[in-house]
Amino acid sequence: MSSPSSMILPRPMLRPALAEDLDAICAIARRAWMRIHDSYRDRLGEELHALLCPDWEREKEAALRRHWERHPEWMGVAEVDGRIRGFFTFSLDPERRIGTIANNAVDPEAQGQGLGTAMYAHVLDLFRAAGMAYARVHTGLDEGHAAARRAYEKAGFDLTIPDVTYYQQL
Repeated sequence: MSSPSSMILPRPMLRPALAEDLDAICAIARRAWMRIHDSYRDRLGEELHALLCPDWEREKEAALRRHWERHPEWMGVAEVDGRIRGFFTFSLDPERRIGTIANNAVDPEAQGQGLGTAMYAHVLDLFRAAGMAYARVHTGLDEGHAAARRAYEKAGFDLTIPDVTYYQQL
């Protein structure tokens, strides 16, 4: 049996998200962010993770749905063979001329096949077309975000401001 990373996926169709895509987008987000929250639990422990992120799945879904309600034109999907395999959200700041890639993910089953690279190239083209001078993305420094960091670097993001949050048990 071949692993997901050994299969070659067809070229994705990158398109604006539709209302009927939201359930698939939210399902991908839950699967993709599971790795991040596993990393958080490993670093913080179960108790602190539960205090900080008691209902992260519902909160992530609510954030994605709010983004859609406010700016559906700033949400897109990567579709392969009629199936949504990734999504991206973004925002534009015309005054500062900065485009920001926000919540985005590739389904863990389809990672390692170039979908993230294709999605980021697409969003960067949208930013250029909208007159943006800079693109920004924020990600974590934990192991759960390692794949995202590699994908952003591959897409050409090279200026960073590292950020660390400390906790102490009392």
